[in-house]
Amino acid sequence: WSCLILVLFSGLVASGFPRSPFRPVGKRSLPEGVVDGIEVYSTKISCTVTSRFAHNVVTTRAVNRAEKAKEVSFDVELPKTAFITNFTLTIDGVTYPGNVKEKEVAKKQYEKAVSQGKTAGLVKASGRKLEKFTVSVNVAAGSKVTFELTYEELLKRHKGKYEMYLKVQPKQLVKHFEIEADIFEPQGISMLDAEASFITNDLLGSALTKSFSGKKGRVSFKPSLEQQRSCPTCTDSLLNGDFTITYDVNRESPANVQIVNGYFVHFFAPQGLPAVPKNVVFVIDISGSMTGRKIQQTREALLRILGDVKENDYLNFILFSSDVTTWKDSLVQATPENLQEARAFVRNIHSGGMTNINDGLLRAISMLNKAREEHKIPERSTSIVIMLTDGDANVGESRPEKIQENVRNAISGKFPLYNLGFGNNLNYNFLESMALENHGLARRIYEDSDADLQLQGFYEEVANPLLTNVEVDYPENAILDLTQNSYQHFYDGSEIVVAGRLLDEDLNSFKADVKGHGATNDLTFTEEVDVKEMEKALKEQEYIFGNYIERLWAYLTIEQLLDKRKNAYGEEKENLTAQALDLSLKYHFVTPLTSMVVTKPEDSEDQTAIADKPGEAACSTQPLSSFVSTANYQPPQTPYYYVDGDPHFIIQVSEKDDAICFNIDEDPGTVLRLIQDPVTGLTVNGQITGDKIASPDSQTRKTYFGKLGIANALMDLRIEVTTEKITLWNGAVQSTFSWLDTVTITQDGLSVTINRKKNMAVSFGDGVTFVVILHQVWKKHPDHHDFLGFYVVDSHRMSVQTHGLLGQFFHPFDFKVSDVHPGPDPTKPIATMAVKNHQLTVTRGSQKDYRKDASIGTKVVCWFVHNNGEGLIDGVHTDYIIPSLF
Repeated sequence: WSCLILVLFSGLVASGFPRSPFRPVGKRSLPEGVVDGIEVYSTKISCTVTSRFAHNVVTTRAVNRAEKAKEVSFDVELPKTAFITNFTLTIDGVTYPGNVKEKEVAKKQYEKAVSQGKTAGLVKASGRKLEKFTVSVNVAAGSKVTFELTYEELLKRHKGKYEMYLKVQPKQLVKHFEIEADIFEPQGISMLDAEASFITNDLLGSALTKSFSGKKGRVSFKPSLEQQRSCPTCTDSLLNGDFTITYDVNRESPANVQIVNGYFVHFFAPQGLPAVPKNVVFVIDISGSMTGRKIQQTREALLRILGDVKENDYLNFILFSSDVTTWKDSLVQATPENLQEARAFVRNIHSGGMTNINDGLLRAISMLNKAREEHKIPERSTSIVIMLTDGDANVGESRPEKIQENVRNAISGKFPLYNLGFGNNLNYNFLESMALENHGLARRIYEDSDADLQLQGFYEEVANPLLTNVEVDYPENAILDLTQNSYQHFYDGSEIVVAGRLLDEDLNSFKADVKGHGATNDLTFTEEVDVKEMEKALKEQEYIFGNYIERLWAYLTIEQLLDKRKNAYGEEKENLTAQALDLSLKYHFVTPLTSMVVTKPEDSEDQTAIADKPGEAACSTQPLSSFVSTANYQPPQTPYYYVDGDPHFIIQVSEKDDAICFNIDEDPGTVLRLIQDPVTGLTVNGQITGDKIASPDSQTRKTYFGKLGIANALMDLRIEVTTEKITLWNGAVQSTFSWLDTVTITQDGLSVTINRKKNMAVSFGDGVTFVVILHQVWKKHPDHHDFLGFYVVDSHRMSVQTHGLLGQFFHPFDFKVSDVHPGPDPTKPIATMAVKNHQLTVTRGSQKDYRKDASIGTKVVCWFVHNNGEGLIDGVHTDYIIPSLF
């Protein structure tokens, strides 16, 4: 589990004219640290941790020292596992609060603001561990503004410690910069440390103080202006990187129960137990898309893992691509001889083929079940399946819901499944859902230089199970609203946390039993507490915020309800959603079911901002000034003009109930003008791509469109579409989406809809609609690349001045075909076409319309015009070559 906690300050950004490097004569000198007229004079990150529950407040104060109004943006990065609980904006002493509302209610309020030309602040995924919160406001000359963001999180123990991770990036010198963390742990603190990636130990030592004694710990980081400078005479800041605080608590007792105001929390993490022997099957994707760096890093990670396997463990490797292969027919013990043989096997793993997830997993599950039934593994051992894949199933059983059903039935709750998703080109929701319903979890492995260490790091988390079938029991009729209290495994270095409500707040004593199967025997750990003495002791502590256990319970309950919801349907899903929503609203948490609505000053250009909670599956990395929602776009039935394939231009002439087609034969890299309308400001250009390797003996070469540029000069909008991603620029503001997204982006006069791995529709108001089709080929195909098709499904609002290889045909034109006779190929008659005062020899053929199915297509019969459309298009095809996409 992610065990991050904290916050990070990315800074304030002022928008306006570029800063002049010269100081104006006669003007008052500005204080040091002023950037574009904005001085950030104070930033404080305050964290209070009470029994692992972190309450974090980020406060930034700034003043506009320019002589005109400036827009100021506030950026904070926070852990993905955190819930925002509050945001306030204070301008010249007037505070504008944020309110948590049901997402649909917030969406309506947001859309009303958008319809009035307003924009939004959003939370978006930002790297492996973080999300970025962004909001902006217009600040008058001389005015002061204070931003304050609050969020909360339960810290999860990870490899024997809790970690507070702060991203520090103020972007300018800040007169008063401070990070403070106060930690209170009733069990007592056993270790506390802090380090920064962006500063030398000598400099860190004078700016950093850290101390702990008994139950209290404190970390403070206060760099002076001089310590913030990147060099002694520089005016830019070196504060740009990671600040990490780690700690752990005393473990004299394996369990600790705390009770405050009728709510309790129970922490359980025994030490000194022998590890339970494990039977682990690694199910590894070796399909063609794993070729290169991915398979190399996988081999390196598996070799390191083999170095950590204990001799009383059992293991096997199952490799899947188009087919499934195994290292051994059954599980084998990790003896030195078998491990040596396993290393040789791993070094020889190579990639190629399709992705058969279903058969790979079922083979692993069957192998573990059989080993248990035939008593070939120790009776007191536990089984684990770890699957690594980088893509979606595309051979054998490829329906996600059916694969889930097969796996669920095969495992039948007997052992956990852990799914590791390598990179972004996969259905992470499917992997997570399947893991959760089989008592495991999913983890994304990021494509980076340390991917092998990420893989090894995950294995280390599950390498040492100390207990299996863990049950946490409490007195009957004594508690309500209990969080999850049964776990298939307890792993060394982790912690089990259970919270609930006491039925009788006047209870004198409270008893908790934890039962589990160990490596050699069954164990029961009992914890008994005096309720009144416990509450009295805790209330005396100055570090505690009074209702922290109640909020911890609410946080944990919401988190678990949202996980259950991922595999629920119908009425069950509705009930889980209702429970999680009620708690989110009651405790003011921004969760996937709620949004934070910020109402800003009436004279601000942006009056309403919304903060949403993205999921791990989200791939967009840039804040976006529009509401993103799920979409199900169905293209219109009849296109008028399109270009798809090699590149085949098809012009449908509705008056004739017929079509004309032609090819453009140009070198890869060439950019062609498809549409240009000087009146509406719309242009569409396409860049040609070719096959991977041109055949030397081939008379013809295959070319396609690999990149499209759609621009609207009047809106200052550009959209670049490639086979990997879609990038939008609203002026200088960039938003990026993946072809794995299914989203709709709307703003005044524009609608963009992306259908996951299928198509994308772009509409400019009523009367102009384009559709882009994504054609994906096997990544290891020896010849072909992925490519794009472009369809004009509505152009009636474009002007009569529209031109381009496609645009010139938006105006009515006529043609006549005569003298139809057989050609060299009897299936392709030849004829004479009269068009645009030319007599052309044309051939009857067919092309494909791929809007409904990008792999099969629908046949479209057309008259083919030879020689790059000569005689049909205005001028010659080279007239349409332009230097760049925009």
